[in-house]
Amino acid sequence: MSSVLKNKPDLDSSEHIAEFVAAFYACLLNDHRLAPIFTEVAGIDIHEHFPRIQAYWEKLLLGQNNYHRHTMNIHRQLDAKQRLLPGDFDQWLMYFIQTADQGFKGDKTERAKRIAATIAVNMRTALAAHD
Repeated sequence: MSSVLKNKPDLDSSEHIAEFVAAFYACLLNDHRLAPIFTEVAGIDIHEHFPRIQAYWEKLLLGQNNYHRHTMNIHRQLDAKQRLLPGDFDQWLMYFIQTADQGFKGDKTERAKRIAATIAVNMRTALAAHD
């Protein structure tokens, strides 16, 4: 095992969170089901989206206050354009955990995985109740 793998960083800085977001979205954007949701249905400009997602995780993990959007409303609007399926959230979470485990390690990384699991359940539940 290389020393790089032994010394994985934690999601404890803006730089590490930015690295995570880039790696995570690389997975999402290579998924045949999820990629079109981001690029076609939501029409996301990835270069604009990355700083928003980074700010979101900086708020949750580092206590920064630079994210002020209502995440659930954004996903409700997206769901109205194309139904988001329970499996979409499962796949999102699988990529999140896989990316976290492959490149990061520590208390903040474990916290991020717990938060992501809660987000996936909350989104799935809220959007199903929205029908």
